[in-house]
Amino acid sequence: QVQPVESGGGLVQAGGSLRLSCVASGRTFSGFAVGWFRQAPGKEREFVAGISQSGGRTEYRNSVKGRFTISRDDAKNTVDLQMNSLKPEDTAVYYCAAGIPGGSWIVRTTSTAYTYWGQGTQVTVSS
Repeated sequence: QVQPVESGGGLVQAGGSLRLSCVASGRTFSGFAVGWFRQAPGKEREFVAGISQSGGRTEYRNSVKGRFTISRDDAKNTVDLQMNSLKPEDTAVYYCAAGIPGGSWIVRTTSTAYTYWGQGTQVTVSS
């Protein structure tokens, strides 16, 4: 069993940057695809970015393409989400999740595809 633990959230002005980090405890992320999701107040949880088990494929929701970058370092047991050009609509609790995707190059974009979830970290972007 793997337990994702997020860090790096905070308050930033529009146009600024934050880097979220997800560390695996219990066991490594090796063998897992990892995704970042977010949930704003009153809204459903949505997929933000994901990276395949192999690290060779990434997926992003359209609204963050070109601004966010997901990366993984299995040696350090981390998956990071670099967020640039942040907008107020990016404000949400961000969650890291790990799952077994069924293939080393597959990235799932639905929350049901991920088994292990972190507690979340708050990102607030002021206008």
